[in-house]
Amino acid sequence: MRFKSSLEHGTLIRRYKRFLADVVLEDGRETTVHVPNPGAMLGLTAPGLPVWLSRSPDPKRKLPLTLEAVILPDAGPVGVNTLNPNRIAEAAIPRGRIPELTGYRILRREVRYDVDSRIDILLEDDAKGLGRPSCWVEIKNCHFSRTPPLAEFPDCNTVRGVKHLKALERVVEAGGRAVMLFIVQRMDCDSFTTADDIDRAYGPALREAASRGVEVLCYSCHLSSEAIRLDRALPWRPHP
Repeated sequence: MRFKSSLEHGTLIRRYKRFLADVVLEDGRETTVHVPNPGAMLGLTAPGLPVWLSRSPDPKRKLPLTLEAVILPDAGPVGVNTLNPNRIAEAAIPRGRIPELTGYRILRREVRYDVDSRIDILLEDDAKGLGRPSCWVEIKNCHFSRTPPLAEFPDCNTVRGVKHLKALERVVEAGGRAVMLFIVQRMDCDSFTTADDIDRAYGPALREAASRGVEVLCYSCHLSSEAIRLDRALPWRPHP
């Protein structure tokens, strides 16, 4: 996934009201930017951290700058835009960057399924559904790591995340294929697990979903100020 233009650099002053942050730009100006991340962003909100920002070409946008990544001293850039994992996966799957998801002829985004839900990506063999079972792919952004090289999810309670897992279970029960895909937007991790001490429901729900046939995949990313690309598969380490 390439950015429309190279990301701008700045310094974080504070993040507040979930979707806002104040930053100092390279020219010394202070401005407010959009933060496309509803989570806690634990470890990524300390004042003084360097940040990368994208600029919208839309002159009507109230906040033209968007927070894309926070630069940690020991980890490098960490992607915080929760909209990007879907874009990364959409670009990577047709190129064969996720071997487990290759071979499908059709990729669709935001398809309605289950009860008032939308799947992030639906993979199909053909429009009439005459080939192998369709593959329903739910995608989550992961940027949390307390003890690198271990990536963790989530960094706050996610009732919605548990709901998505139950919907994927029902896909499998109906004869479809369901995949829970975690995209780790950082470069310092070599395995993945759930943060059960932060959300006591999500980890058990993920393990239950896996036991019922939902596939769990995790991939890390390589980040630069020009692009984010899928890097390598990370093993999932379920809690005992």
